[in-house]
Amino acid sequence: MAEETTTTTTPATINTSIMIPLSKSLHPLHEIAMTPTHKLLLKQWLKEEELILNRIAQKETQIDSVRKELTHLYCFFFLFHSLSLILLFSTTSSSSTCSRSWIPSICSLICSLGLIWAVRYKTDTEWHLERLLEREKEDGRLLGKCVEELKKKGLEFDLLKEVDALRRAKSLRVEAKSGGGPVKKWSARDFVTMFFFCVSCSVLALTRVILCD
Repeated sequence: MAEETTTTTTPATINTSIMIPLSKSLHPLHEIAMTPTHKLLLKQWLKEEELILNRIAQKETQIDSVRKELTHLYCFFFLFHSLSLILLFSTTSSSSTCSRSWIPSICSLICSLGLIWAVRYKTDTEWHLERLLEREKEDGRLLGKCVEELKKKGLEFDLLKEVDALRRAKSLRVEAKSGGGPVKKWSARDFVTMFFFCVSCSVLALTRVILCD
């Protein structure tokens, strides 16, 4: 009687009992590989992450190049004025040079203004590239977080929710940078321009002193 009441296990029940724990034990990457939408999204995000890294490397190279050009401009500015003052000091032999002092003064002023404009232009370019680099790095960090969450969660990763969260984070970052921070009246670029302008005025005064006294 006891033998008749024993439950029989069919092959179907055996297969379902084996498939349930197997499906639960799948790695999230295997789940992504078996799902076309998640697989396509992961490929797109990895490709975008690689593009962001390339843009970051390009921006860093451009910033290094601009900084080298700025260094050359600084050296040329001081070298030009130093040589001009030395030449003026060594060639002043007559008192008639005072009446013609406006010629080297105008030449010095034009060269100074040109160099100051070049320095200002390069510092603005450096500042713009630094902002672009910072934006690319923040985009890379946000995208990297989404990629890690997708790899970690697998099929539990909610596409609409996570993508919407990524867009919201970007919009909040843009709003915070556009109007959330304090307004700066002076920047380092302004102080650099003022410094070179003061040096140029000092050179003009020294030119007048050398030629007339």
